Amino acid sequence: METVDEELRAFTERIRAEAGAACEPLLAAGPQELVGVLTALEQPLWAREVAAFRLGCAGDRRAFESLVLLLNHRDPARCVSAAHALARLGDPRTARAAAALATNPLRTAYAISAVRLLAQLRAPESAPALIATLTRLLSPNDPYWRVAVACVEALGDLADPAARPALTTAQSHPRLAVAATAALRKLP
Repeated sequence: METVDEELRAFTERIRAEAGAACEPLLAAGPQELVGVLTALEQPLWAREVAAFRLGCAGDRRAFESLVLLLNHRDPARCVSAAHALARLGDPRTARAAAALATNPLRTAYAISAVRLLAQLRAPESAPALIATLTRLLSPNDPYWRVAVACVEALGDLADPAARPALTTAQSHPRLAVAATAALRKLP
C-alpha cells in the first residue's frame, strides 16, 4: 500500500508542478467528468493524463487507450504513471499492448516502463516479449542497455525457464552480467 501511496503522491506533485492550480478540479473530479476530459477536443496533455490515471487506478477501462498512449510517451515520468495505472486497470488487453511496445524496435528508447509492466502483469505474453526484446538488445554497443537490464531483471522476477538462453548470453555483457547472474539464480 505504501508504494501505491508514494506513486500517487509523486504523480500529484508532478501534475501540480506542471499545471498549477488548474489541475485541482480534475484531481477531485468524478468519473463522468474525467471521461469527458478524455473525449473532449483540445485538452492539455496533463489534463488527459490526470483523467486517464485516475480512471485507470479506479479500474475504469475507458482509460485504456489513453494510458497505452501515455505508456509510449517520451517523458519517462508519464510512462511510469501510465504503467502504474495500467497495472491496476485489470484490462485483458494490457499485456498485449505492453508487449507490442516493449518489442517495437522503433520505440526502444521509451520501452523501460512497458518492460517493467510486463513483469508485474505476469501474463502469458510477458516472458516471450521480454526474451525477444532482450535478445535484440544483446548486440554489441547497443545504446539501450538500461532497457536490457530491465528485461533481465523482469525475466528473473518471472522465473521462466525459457529465458535461460537469453540470460546466459546476457552474462557475457559487462553492463548486464551481474543482473543476468542474479536472474539465472531465480530460474527453477
